[in-house]
Amino acid sequence: MPTITTAPSVLIRAARGSDGPALNRLAVLDSAEMPAGDLLVAEVGDAIVAARSLADGTVIADPFSRTSDVLALLEVHAATLRARPRRLQRRLTHRLRMAAHTA
Repeated sequence: MPTITTAPSVLIRAARGSDGPALNRLAVLDSAEMPAGDLLVAEVGDAIVAARSLADGTVIADPFSRTSDVLALLEVHAATLRARPRRLQRRLTHRLRMAAHTA
């Protein structure tokens, strides 16, 4: 019978205040400074294995876990969040132009 393996589920979410101790431990494990600003975190199981700053892209990750794919997911999610305001701004600008032409 073939063996079926599944990758662990990864949850990407905004960091909460209650994540402070876990993020501090992660920064110490990574021998890095805590990233500045709002953070996205990646959870595998009940553990935060990586975090990424939305302000400057700085990351911290568990050096004892395979996190390259998780870091890529964090980057994709951060890029999506960065693009939202620009899309909204373009949409609003378009609507204002359309309204100006019909007025």
